[in-house]
Amino acid sequence: MKFIHLADLHLGKSLYGVSLIDNGDQNFWVERFLEKTAGILPDAVVIAGDIYDRSAPSGDAVMLFNHMLTELEKMNIPVMITAGNHDSGQRLSFAESILAKQQIYIAGVAQAEVSHVTIAEKDGPGEVTFWLVPYLFPAMAAQKLEDDSIGDYETAMRKLLERQDIDFTRRNVLVAHQNVTADGREAERGGSESMVGGVGQMDYRVFDGFDYVALGHIHASCPVGRKEVRYAGSPLCYHFDETRQPVKGILLVELKEKGSGAHVTPISVSPLHPMREIRGTCEEILKEAEDGKEQQEYIKIVVTDSRITPQLSEMLRELFGKRGSIIMELVSEFREFGRVSGLPGTHGEAKEIEEYFEELYRERKAQAEPDEKDRKLFAFAAARARGRQKAEKREEELQKDAAELLAYILEQEAGKE
Repeated sequence: MKFIHLADLHLGKSLYGVSLIDNGDQNFWVERFLEKTAGILPDAVVIAGDIYDRSAPSGDAVMLFNHMLTELEKMNIPVMITAGNHDSGQRLSFAESILAKQQIYIAGVAQAEVSHVTIAEKDGPGEVTFWLVPYLFPAMAAQKLEDDSIGDYETAMRKLLERQDIDFTRRNVLVAHQNVTADGREAERGGSESMVGGVGQMDYRVFDGFDYVALGHIHASCPVGRKEVRYAGSPLCYHFDETRQPVKGILLVELKEKGSGAHVTPISVSPLHPMREIRGTCEEILKEAEDGKEQQEYIKIVVTDSRITPQLSEMLRELFGKRGSIIMELVSEFREFGRVSGLPGTHGEAKEIEEYFEELYRERKAQAEPDEKDRKLFAFAAARARGRQKAEKREEELQKDAAELLAYILEQEAGKE
């Protein structure tokens, strides 16, 4: 059995005000993906959550995903889809019963009985069952399982799986979108991921028994705990931090006899506009702008020896623009002036704690603005965090506090829906 594992498409996403659909990036990627899939002709395609970048996706994002599914259906390839934390499970589940007749299986909202699909292998050691778990909140699991003892993500997943009639003498694949850790250690994150350290953790051992666990949520392609528990990573870089991650693309997973493990082959899919960070002195960066050969890039520039002047900003934009590139971020790390931005809307100075709350809120709530009640809650939590800061609590730990409280708030909202 061979299948393609991908996740975190985030269709409809914008970077620094540039729409990745309007500028052709996500459309280009989908076409390259379909070409590679047609060449492989896998037994199935698995998409582990965050299909869209926001819970109310744009019409263009929906139509692009519609095109992708239509082409996969023409190839007679079954598709398994779970909802991620950025998706609206209810919207994603639209017409799921009708789509299932076309071998497109969607698990948008968690249920006491986990959706599962069994696919017979054409030439090999029998069938494989795919278990589809959408993003799981503890409050939702407690409600669906009628179990008030569920208070954390790991317990929620463990109790949900214990309820299922899974024959582990046969081959089983789990598809999920969660924050999975190994002995408390999280996988490498990218700057675009809205969930911040410590939120929603569950240990990889909760999935013991499955022959492969197809994960989404973390944007780096990597295993967690054992090689069969694996993040596919995002198909494109969605933050300059992610340029440091392994090459983006898809995973081809091959399962042979039960107990023989999974063979995973990363397959790169080249982007339309590669992302790159350029760091150096003003002279070095100007030389790169004048002499470099790279075309059609999204660029972050960090100047180390001078501040950003309007003249420098305009000159760099013009030079890189001649190569079809866009400067998305232009900052200075010159110590005399501190960290200063040369583009509107980017900030280099330290942020107030309330700003972390508001940024995380917008990420999780489809860019909706917090109301006055939310801001009062943020201010209260920030005041408590500042009290801890006096005890020399580091900034990244404050971000963790902010993220944990925000996750709790949103979890309570999810439990009411």
